Amino acid sequence: MATKPISAEAQVHSGGWQESRIDYRRILGFAFICAIPMVIVWEAIRQVVSLALTNDTYTHIPLIPIVSAFLIYTNRQAIRSRISTQWQPGMLLLAAGFAAVIAARLGTAHMNASQDLSLAMLSVVLVWMGAFAVCFGYAAFRAARFPLLFLIFTVPIPEPILSQTIHFLQVWSAHSAAALFGLFGIPYLQNDLVFNLPGVAIRVAEECSGIRSTLALLFLKTTWKQFLVCLLAVPLSIAKNGLRIAALSALAIYVNPGFLYGKLHQYGGMFFFAAAFVPLALLFVILERGDSKHVESK
Repeated sequence: MATKPISAEAQVHSGGWQESRIDYRRILGFAFICAIPMVIVWEAIRQVVSLALTNDTYTHIPLIPIVSAFLIYTNRQAIRSRISTQWQPGMLLLAAGFAAVIAARLGTAHMNASQDLSLAMLSVVLVWMGAFAVCFGYAAFRAARFPLLFLIFTVPIPEPILSQTIHFLQVWSAHSAAALFGLFGIPYLQNDLVFNLPGVAIRVAEECSGIRSTLALLFLKTTWKQFLVCLLAVPLSIAKNGLRIAALSALAIYVNPGFLYGKLHQYGGMFFFAAAFVPLALLFVILERGDSKHVESK
């Protein structure tokens, strides 16, 4: 009995269905592994979410997984084309992640509460990265390495590193403000973080922002360009803080002292961030054009 030959179109559809089914299984396996550490250290995750909602230092944390997922989605074709069965390197990350999960859950590291939260979140991120490498292969992991490494920003900075980082930003924000006072011709006397200005005295408050600057990298396709934009987050944050201090001080001296406590002080952070964001936006345009030319030349 003669069999009817399968058309090329049917073979293509069948192969596509099988490939889709394989990807579906990989995604389910990845999701299952990622859920395990979240269940084990759920209390720590709940505390981190609470910190993000109540403490300005940690407000960026909920944005990080969203940004990482978006970056992976925009680069999904390149990642999917590199899916393989080379899962062995991922097992090292996975093992390290689960070891950290157990240490965080049992408290065997004997750390303070802040460090316990950091260890718990780091363990979750390590498991997520290891699960990606195991389920999709090492080549796919390399293609997605930037958004996966970007997840490290979900880890709360532990003490005493957090205090030292905040102090670093305070000191350099004060230097930035002093430079602007000199540029604007505003007389001042500086004592560490305190400025004595005509009629007012101000102190550079704790400021630990700058992570939002990295959102500009969303559409950059080249890894080194993404890391370059990340590195600019700290100097941009310092410049933004200095500009904010100098501008509010000048308004308080020459217009109304109420500017130090009014709405511009409370809600004007995004305005000053936008001003500091201009050089980063120009760099973004230059780098994005480079990406476009690179694509056109292929």
